[in-house]
Amino acid sequence: MQKSFKWALTVLVVLAVALAAAGCGGQQAAQNKAGGEQQATGKQVVRVASDTAYAPFEFQDTSTGNYIGFDMDLINAIGKVNNWDVKVRSMNFDGIVPALESSSVDAAISAMTINAERKKKVNFSLPYYQSGQSIIVQASNNSIKGWNDLKGKKIGVQIATTGADEARKIPGAKVTDYNTINEAFMALKNGNVDAVVNDYPVNAYFIKQGNKDVKLVGDLRTSEVYGIAVPKSKPETLAKINSALETLKKNGQFAEIYKKWFGQAPPDFLPGEPPAK
Repeated sequence: MQKSFKWALTVLVVLAVALAAAGCGGQQAAQNKAGGEQQATGKQVVRVASDTAYAPFEFQDTSTGNYIGFDMDLINAIGKVNNWDVKVRSMNFDGIVPALESSSVDAAISAMTINAERKKKVNFSLPYYQSGQSIIVQASNNSIKGWNDLKGKKIGVQIATTGADEARKIPGAKVTDYNTINEAFMALKNGNVDAVVNDYPVNAYFIKQGNKDVKLVGDLRTSEVYGIAVPKSKPETLAKINSALETLKKNGQFAEIYKKWFGQAPPDFLPGEPPAK
């Protein structure tokens, strides 16, 4: 009786092992098949980080759920040139550089100004847009007409941006960081801050979308250029992005995308380094 029981138990164990092996084999086959399909398309998946609440550069189409904007059109055009399968990963702006440093993404396009501090951590493509910092205030505010009038005032900014850096240079300014620029805009509308310091094209686009209760004041504080950021460990990705930008410049597609979103032709040097002053 004891011998029969041991024999039956042995058979059950053998069957369990065989079934498990079959299951693993099936799972591996499915994985191999999926990998084969990816390989058959000839496309490399490229994970691209972006703060997708920054119109007109990157924002979500509420009717389709797709990410649209100048940056989105540009990175998809770059992907087409390089035969890439571009996968956009939405995240807060202050999380983008850390994601690049850890290589959890392959690139980032998010209206990101090229500056010395960021270049210590990531590499940048050729510049593809020229911008500057600007001020918006409530339309009824006639006391703030320019940068000097921001001294001692409450200023809203998006965290980890060059706008935040510029605002903190203003003597006595009380600067509040917001996770997204839309939160800063709402704080302005609600009277929680006196002004918002941010990239000019984004401020202008916000007003253009029917927000007539705010206005632009003063001149541009800075001259900045945007670049596509890439981990320092991925020089081949950077080279392919730059090559694609040159291709899009030569075939006229970059100018088409630029005009679609900004209503005018790009400066002649873009994509590329601005002329020396």
